[in-house]
Amino acid sequence: MQLDFTSLFNSSNEALNIDYKLMLDDFEYSTYKPLKDGVAVKGNAYCKADVAYLDLKITFNFYGICDRCADEFVREYSFNLSKVVVNRLENEEDDENYIIVDGDNKLDLDDYIYQEIQLFLPQKMLCNDDCKGICPKCGKNLNKEKCDCKKDVDPRMAALLQLLDEE
Repeated sequence: MQLDFTSLFNSSNEALNIDYKLMLDDFEYSTYKPLKDGVAVKGNAYCKADVAYLDLKITFNFYGICDRCADEFVREYSFNLSKVVVNRLENEEDDENYIIVDGDNKLDLDDYIYQEIQLFLPQKMLCNDDCKGICPKCGKNLNKEKCDCKKDVDPRMAALLQLLDEE
């Protein structure tokens, strides 16, 4: 979706309402494509005191694979974006809260949302925060069942462990 900010840059009082579903079938996370249902994008672009703003709410279901236990899971994510829209920056160091449009005062909203989702997602994806993972010896999923494997003993502590075994 292309948003044209020309009228907003000309101090127009109109607002551009945004409400659509963005299909990101080509979005890759790790080695899989987790955005099967698409991304809901809602918000608006408006001008206030001769400054153009873009406020969005991004919502999507993430179909993932846990990095610890390899189970599949679905998690709903949602985040808000509030940015000032400009056609050029006076100071290049202040680009965090700004979106720069192209020479025609247009913004490729789909590409922008794609980038923001990449930045939003965590580096390590877990099915839940207290996931126990998989036993490195027997391969059992420790969230579903206990394993009977004995833990490896640090060789520096082996002498102390022998003392405990004698008692």
